[in-house]
Amino acid sequence: MDTLRAEDKLTPDLVFCDPYFLDFLGLKDRYLEKDVEDAIIRELENFILELGIGFTFIERQKRIQVDNDDHYLDLLFYHRGLQRLVAIDLKLRDFQPADKGQMELYLRWLARYEQKSGEGSPLGLILCAGSKHETVELLELEKSGIRVASYWTKLLPRKQLQRKLHEALLHARERLAQGQQLSKEMPRLSSSEQH
Repeated sequence: MDTLRAEDKLTPDLVFCDPYFLDFLGLKDRYLEKDVEDAIIRELENFILELGIGFTFIERQKRIQVDNDDHYLDLLFYHRGLQRLVAIDLKLRDFQPADKGQMELYLRWLARYEQKSGEGSPLGLILCAGSKHETVELLELEKSGIRVASYWTKLLPRKQLQRKLHEALLHARERLAQGQQLSKEMPRLSSSEQH
C-alpha cells in the first residue's frame, strides 16, 4: 500500500491474494489438474473476476521448449496495470520447493522470448491445494517474481473458515512485526552519508 500511496504504482502484492475461491468451478471430490484447467477455461470470466481487475487471458498449455524438451505452462495471462505477463501453474497438492524451479524456468523463458519492450518482468502464480507459509518464506519467492496461493474448490464449514482466516491474520501480523523490527534495526544514515 505504501508504494501505491507514495509512487501511485501498482505492485504484485496488491494484485495477488491467498486463497482463491474456485467453488464456482463445480469440481467434485476427485479431479485431475486437467479437470481444474478445463473448468477454469469453461468458467474463464468468473476465474478472471476471482483473480482481480486487469487480467487478460492469453493462452492455455503454453508450449515452452528448452534444450529440445517440451514444457507446458498451464495458463498465461497479461495484467494491464502491472504491464506484465502472468504465468499460472496449477497443482493438486501442497506447494513443494521444486515448484519454484519449474516456475523460474517458465518466467525466464517468457522474459527471453515473449516479453515486449516496455513490459515488466513476467510474474508467476503457483495455485496449490496448500501453500506452506514457512517453506514459501524460506525460498524468498517474491525475489523471483513468484507468488504461491492456495485455492479452495468449495467453501469450508464456518468453523474451519474462521480458523483459516485467524491463521492468515496471525501470519500477516508476524510478517508486519518482522518488517517493523528490521526497519528499527537498520542503522540510520547521517546526513553526510546520504549525499
